[in-house]
Amino acid sequence: MKIASVEPIQLRIPLAGEGRLEIGSWGGKGLPTVDSLIVKVVTDSGVVGWGETFGFAGIPAARAAIDSILAPALVGRDAALLEKLMRDLQRQFHIFGRGGAIIFGLSAIDIALWDIAGKVANQPVHALLGGTDATSLRCYASLVRYSDPALVKEHVERALKNGFRHIKLHEVNIDCIRAAREAAGDDIEITVDVNCAWSVREGLDMTNRLREFNLRWLEEPVWPPENYSGLAQVRREGGIPIAAGENASTLMDFQHLLEAKAVDFIQPSPAKMGGITELRKVFAMANANNVEVAVHSFYDGPGLLASVHASAALGGADALVEWRRLDLEAQLYSGAIVPRDGAIAVSQRPGLGLEPNPDVIREYRVA
Repeated sequence: MKIASVEPIQLRIPLAGEGRLEIGSWGGKGLPTVDSLIVKVVTDSGVVGWGETFGFAGIPAARAAIDSILAPALVGRDAALLEKLMRDLQRQFHIFGRGGAIIFGLSAIDIALWDIAGKVANQPVHALLGGTDATSLRCYASLVRYSDPALVKEHVERALKNGFRHIKLHEVNIDCIRAAREAAGDDIEITVDVNCAWSVREGLDMTNRLREFNLRWLEEPVWPPENYSGLAQVRREGGIPIAAGENASTLMDFQHLLEAKAVDFIQPSPAKMGGITELRKVFAMANANNVEVAVHSFYDGPGLLASVHASAALGGADALVEWRRLDLEAQLYSGAIVPRDGAIAVSQRPGLGLEPNPDVIREYRVA
């Protein structure tokens, strides 16, 4: 079973309905659309697999890497030799960097190849990873940065109304975080991701102010993200559990993160760090270090499905799934994967379990 084609497809879907409250937010960027990059891999026997890479402003680079570098190296290779393929390509193209566009592109292709493997075996991906008896997993509503306490309150209340009992904020302002806690009450679990906003000293100062909000974790408090010793210091002295790993790109990055004892929760992102092939290895490393895995999945395409399958099989029934809480004009799976009462279904169908809606691709595709 040879790889016949690899096609990156960029989508641009506008915010809609109540989601228009997000316009003017996104940390002040005011983005009215959400861009994503999915990848279609087809074998010579006609089996189609779908993957997804990290999107937003990095899409042009990842798309070019797939078109110009990765796809030519993959066509004609055996799709069943998934582990070997990923290892060979990482070694072949390591000179272009061990993070960013090349690894992002490989991640999407790897997810698509796992989709193909499941379809050929007539098994869901989670079965290929060891299996699960979970039929659904709890989600946390991952909100964008609004930078306005009133908007934060509005969106937290909307998430609670939709059945979520776990909320992630991307706020850096204390008043916004306080507004979320007041809106949620004491029984709702809140995490805060500040996207590497602070120095170590600033991070320690902020943990003193954040302790009163009883956070489940504080995510990526330190700049730069690879300052693992600084992150470990904030963990030791700050008194709040620390999460990080979204910006780690290779197994060596995760090893260093764990060796530094920098995190309570480690957050591999399948669309950024090598796909499912590498994700399952991070689960094993984390288990050996008594660190909990909380997969980063700020996506709503195959990257999200990959997170669900891996979390169900390798994290167990108590694993939490990140759900990007945005109202879009259309969804790649036409609502089939939208959480119900704060939980997302674990598909029992072959491969990733869902196929993209061709009408959505046709309407929102960027040439």
